[in-house]
Amino acid sequence: MKILLAPSEGKRSGGKGRFDPCSLLFDELCPLREELLDLYEEILERGDSQELQELFGLKKPDQIARYARLYPRKAPVMKAVLRYDGVAFEALDYPSLPSEAQSFVDENLMIFSNLFGPLRAEDRIPDYRVKQGAAIAGVAPEKRYREAASPLLDAWLADEEILDLRAGFYDRFYKPSRTFTTMKFLKNGKVVSHWAKMWRGRMVREIARAKAKNLDEVLALPLQGMQLLEIQEKGKKREVIYEVE
Repeated sequence: MKILLAPSEGKRSGGKGRFDPCSLLFDELCPLREELLDLYEEILERGDSQELQELFGLKKPDQIARYARLYPRKAPVMKAVLRYDGVAFEALDYPSLPSEAQSFVDENLMIFSNLFGPLRAEDRIPDYRVKQGAAIAGVAPEKRYREAASPLLDAWLADEEILDLRAGFYDRFYKPSRTFTTMKFLKNGKVVSHWAKMWRGRMVREIARAKAKNLDEVLALPLQGMQLLEIQEKGKKREVIYEVE
């Protein structure tokens, strides 16, 4: 089973070593990643405050300055699952997982980056920032990655059950071509929006701890704070609905 997850715009700083875009999942995407990196670093080089603000989705000068100084090809790297530090990744809390559960995450969690496209959790990436939906010098990364990566992802996921925990926006990067499972979280009968990220992170954590191999094993997990309500199926999409605390 493979789990698909959205990135977070916030990143953890630091790392070690040098970035190699061709070391990431799918060698075939290296030329596209290099092209987008060139465009990204050209924006940094120009230093236009409005352009940087739109790219980063930030307004405070000190926050913009932080990312404007970071040239990905020269920056230290760390695992993608450690680099992202948003709500879902805090809930996943990868560093506190047992080593076997960490290995499960490394091998089975895919994160969709707004700059680098589909990544394995263990892929080592630099600190960077691209606002969700932002163009990079007029280029829409989600469109380019959808065109280039969809056949690769279809082949990579061909023999796997797919649990898609991404926000809806990331369908623009890739939408599975066969049956896949999503999850919806309700509180008092209403759909949880922002805090759904937390529940997604908790779900990945519990799946990794159990090293669940398929959806049946996921559904059998004793999940604290989550109660299974129903499973709805429509076309290729299977949606599992939980009531949460």
